[in-house]
Formats: sequence, C-alpha cells, structure tokens
Amino acid sequence: MTFDTLGEISWLGVVVATIVYMVLGALWYGPLFGKTWMRAMGWEGIQAPGPGPIYAFPAIAYLIASMATAMLAEATASDTVGEGLVLGLVVGIGYAQYMNLFSVVFDPTEPPSPATVAVVTGLYNLISLVIAAVLVSTL
Repeated sequence: MTFDTLGEISWLGVVVATIVYMVLGALWYGPLFGKTWMRAMGWEGIQAPGPGPIYAFPAIAYLIASMATAMLAEATASDTVGEGLVLGLVVGIGYAQYMNLFSVVFDPTEPPSPATVAVVTGLYNLISLVIAAVLVSTL
C-alpha cells in the first residue's frame, strides 16, 4: 500500500463515515451514555462544553480514522457489506480496543470506574469503526 491509495478511496464514504462518527458520538456521550461515562470518569457535576471549537479535534480525528479505514478497505479490496463488517471488526478490536484498554489501564487520573470507561468508550469506537468500514467499503 502507498499513499497513492488516497486517490482511489471512496471520499464520499469517508465524509459520510466522519459525519456518522460525529453524530453517534454526540448521541453516545450525550443522551445514551453521557451520565454513565461522566460518573465513571469522576466528572459528575462538571458541565460539558457546549458546541464550539473544542469539537474540531474529534472531527479531525474521526476524519483521519475514516481515511485510514478507507485506505485499508482499498488495500484489502473490501467492497461488500460483509467485507466491511470484517474490516471494521478487525480494526475496531485489533487497534481501537487495544488502545482504549491501554489508555484506561495507565490513566494517571485514575477514574473511579475504569471498567465502565473502557466499556463505554470501547463499544463506541468499535461500533463507529464497523459502521465506518462498511460505509467506506460500499459507497
């Protein structure tokens, strides 16, 4: 694989996957699991930031993750829903879960409930990467 792959990926899939990643994150860390995650982090009672520039970082990170997943989809010739699911599971479990667990285990802030943090964050990244992989594989 080379960076020439960037010219061959589905940019529509990358953009849609990035948007889906952002929307799912807003729901996940908002009404779905926001209170549970905040409590697990020891941030209960802290006001979450409103819309603004702070969300540029996750948007860029999701764009990069979607681009990398699209490059892997192109390199592995993943172009069906099934192949996208497999790619998403490989990337989600093989990379995202490893990094997630590593960061929770070695978190110097020592959240009150590291297992809950790991589950909430881990499932979000796994589900998001599976969706992203399907989108970049099929669009």
